[in-house]
Amino acid sequence: MKKLIIFFLLTALILPIFFVRADELEDITKELETLKKDLSSKEANYQELTTRLNQIKNQVSQLEIEIVEKENQVKKGEQALAYQKNLLNERSKSYYKNIQQSSLTLLSMLVADNLSDSFRKFSYQRSLVNEDKNTIIKVVLYIKNLEEIKASLTTEKNQLTYVKQEVDTQSKVLSSQISQTRSKIAQLSTRQQQLISERLAALGISRSAASLGRCDSDLTNGRDPGFSPRFAFFTYGVPNRVGMNQFGAYGRAKAGQNEEEILRAYYDNFELKKDYDKSININVNGYGSYNIEDYVKRIYEVPESWGADGMASLKAQAIASRSYALAYTNNGSGSICATEQCQVFHSDPKGGAWEQAVNDTAGWVMVQGGSPIKAWYSSTHGGYILKSSEIGWSDTSWTKHANDFDGSVGSFSDLSSKAYDRESPWFYCDWGSRSEYNKTAWLKTEELADMVNVVLLARADSSTQEHLYQVDKPHPYGGEVWNQDKVKQELKNRNISYFNRIDSGSVGADFSYGKTSSINFSGDSGSVSFDGAEFKNFFNLRAPANIQIVGPLYNIEKR
Repeated sequence: MKKLIIFFLLTALILPIFFVRADELEDITKELETLKKDLSSKEANYQELTTRLNQIKNQVSQLEIEIVEKENQVKKGEQALAYQKNLLNERSKSYYKNIQQSSLTLLSMLVADNLSDSFRKFSYQRSLVNEDKNTIIKVVLYIKNLEEIKASLTTEKNQLTYVKQEVDTQSKVLSSQISQTRSKIAQLSTRQQQLISERLAALGISRSAASLGRCDSDLTNGRDPGFSPRFAFFTYGVPNRVGMNQFGAYGRAKAGQNEEEILRAYYDNFELKKDYDKSININVNGYGSYNIEDYVKRIYEVPESWGADGMASLKAQAIASRSYALAYTNNGSGSICATEQCQVFHSDPKGGAWEQAVNDTAGWVMVQGGSPIKAWYSSTHGGYILKSSEIGWSDTSWTKHANDFDGSVGSFSDLSSKAYDRESPWFYCDWGSRSEYNKTAWLKTEELADMVNVVLLARADSSTQEHLYQVDKPHPYGGEVWNQDKVKQELKNRNISYFNRIDSGSVGADFSYGKTSSINFSGDSGSVSFDGAEFKNFFNLRAPANIQIVGPLYNIEKR
């Protein structure tokens, strides 16, 4: 009986072996075949295909886990197999012995004087026979089931190997096609890049949180441009996203982070030295010389009101301002300007909670190798932190690329609810305006179609780029600007379909990096997709008035 109990326990544990679903492998194979066909399409949407391929990879990874589990279960089954074969032998002997005994008991019962007692003995003997029989059947079925599972495991492993090879092949194909497509992306000339920089600077976007106004967002100001449907492009954050995010620091302080935690969220590879020389003087252009601590008390970079519920953000700013000034002036041997180009400085101390933050952190400086780091910062990063090299500056070891939100983000709505700087009035804004359309940045459907046509033409023939500037101003270098009709004609001359109107637009965003990776349009000429940076560059050359997309992560809105 003890052996029988052990057997039932083993079968209960081993028989429900973890199965890899064959239909799931078949589904993945079908998905791969569909993906291969879509990859061969001339209108392939690489962002969508990349997402699908990543989903397949995740499915394959899960199946690998299941197969490993199944192999482990088979090993356990094989370990128990020797015992069960011995049990089968014992039960087979017992079965034949008991069935013979049962026959004798039946004869004894027929001739016995005490029929009732003989019947009980017969019934008992028959129960032993049935028990042996059932055990034999269970053991045989167990062995058969184990053999079938081992066979299916071999088949599934072979099929999964094929699927993994196909996934690897399609990954390489997709990567190659994306690379080829990117190599075809029209590149801007040096003077075009300079023009974009000048247009961006002309927007007058404040770097400082203290002097930040409200974003005149066309989603909230309620002004009607007088036409519909209409489109606008909204950027997350302001151009400089290097170092500390001032509104992000405020959000982190309200979330309970202290000044050191805040600084380490925005800077890398530094030591926070808390006894730096406080006797150094800083020369301020137009104002004279100030002791470093007195200088920092006159910095106007963040609202003093943040001290009420975000004191740690003021302390972090005081440390960053002190570190920046010391690095900028090489410990006081040079001078520093008093504007946003350096740090906003006024002759009178700011006072209040700001002065308290300066006093509480007196002598605290971020250093690397003993020297202060140039601790850049700006008002609003839009949920992401960039290295200095990512915005065209020299690479620095104390800047970093990092996320600036709580948890994970997979959509724009996630970002808007989780970014630490989401309270900034410039967190999500469309930039620029046109007085003739009620001071809004909305574009007409035919104007957006022109933007799309411009990118199509620049891709097809890079020599046309010198004619693709904004049509409401003279050519910046004295050439000819092609209007909407001329761009259409040039596309037609090259047998390329052009758009007269755009009906809808959407973006594909890389939320792990913080950029718009692709933008997609549908209109009267079908659908088309562009690299996000490519479209932004040509949009910023062509857009009317001072309308601009000012950062790597942007969205399109339609009303």
